[in-house]
Amino acid sequence: MTINLKDKVVLITGSTGGLGKATAKALLEKGAKLALLDLDQAAIQAQVEELGGETNAFGCAANVCSLQDLEQCYAAVHRHFGRIDVVIANAGVGYTEPLETMTEQSFEKMIDVNLSGVFRTFKAALPYVTQTQGHLLAVSSMAAFVNAPLNSHYAATKAGVLAFCNSLRVELRHLGISVGTIHPTFFKTPMTDAIMDSHCSKLVFNNYRGIWKFVDAQKVVQQLVESIEQRKQLVTAPSGLWVVAKASGLLRPLVERIGFRKDRVEKAVRQTIAEY
Repeated sequence: MTINLKDKVVLITGSTGGLGKATAKALLEKGAKLALLDLDQAAIQAQVEELGGETNAFGCAANVCSLQDLEQCYAAVHRHFGRIDVVIANAGVGYTEPLETMTEQSFEKMIDVNLSGVFRTFKAALPYVTQTQGHLLAVSSMAAFVNAPLNSHYAATKAGVLAFCNSLRVELRHLGISVGTIHPTFFKTPMTDAIMDSHCSKLVFNNYRGIWKFVDAQKVVQQLVESIEQRKQLVTAPSGLWVVAKASGLLRPLVERIGFRKDRVEKAVRQTIAEY
């Protein structure tokens, strides 16, 4: 059963980030009503006004590290719009660092936002999407399949999100709820700009050339919206990367040999440690 997004209520966490903003605009063009959740109330309110005011969008400040925050915002969204049909777990953080300089706090922050945050987002959503036989979508990454050096914590969270959603899909199907993941490769957002401008990231990913080249952010958004409409289980962006996703175990040695040259990785690790 497909989803016609006209007048459907779509909730997005991390709504004021690059992907969140672009997704919200694309969904509005489809006729959806938007529930926008992020950390900064002023930024959320500005986004609401940009999208045409509270007839089209409702904003609520929430931290995905707090289930109470999310539950309160979902209740407020339901009071405002009367329903919640789709939930996009988009909030996330990312940074590169080797294990030698990685702290327990850094690792746990990544897990808390990127993985536990998806759990909380979907946990709070369950009563509402049960009523509407809705759709849950988690923004994962190609890092779920291609596990880059200096990104062990990030890769762990994104692979965890995939496993979490694969399990939930089977668990919730009797309720009419569908569950999907989207796995983009590199595309331009303020968060990725901050990561990718670092010297060690450029070393590891060959200055974003070859197999690490950027994809058009609008194509990622288009595939994300289509994945909701079609209730797809798994989408890669660009779509051609589905081969890597489906055969990640078989292709991993080849990708590691081509994509992560030993000299570049070693230099990146040593430089990061020296700067620590």
